[in-house]
Amino acid sequence: MEFESHKSIYLQIADNICNQILKGELEQGKRAPSIRNLAVELEVNRNTVMRTFTYLQNENILINKRGVGFFVAEDAIKRILENEKNTFFKTELPYLLERIQLLKLNSSDLQKLITTIKNND
Repeated sequence: MEFESHKSIYLQIADNICNQILKGELEQGKRAPSIRNLAVELEVNRNTVMRTFTYLQNENILINKRGVGFFVAEDAIKRILENEKNTFFKTELPYLLERIQLLKLNSSDLQKLITTIKNND
């Protein structure tokens, strides 16, 4: 995993875990990787991974079963999609709309985007 400087490492790890859940690489109801193993794999401090897991637990995406470990919540996909949609509409969409206006893009320029959105219906 390549870390970027514009965002905290623990949030980048959280994004990566959420993407794995959405892709089905981490299944709902199944055990999440251990903090120690993930820290070694990503070459980060265990406290950073613990901060990530605490954050995801507060977002109800991971559940901590004491003495057993962390598990992916049964409704994790739903929660991640809700969070990501809210973030998209608050931060990314306004920027995208501004760029569309500045570049004077029209519907034919954006046909691929329109087709993708229609396919999601």
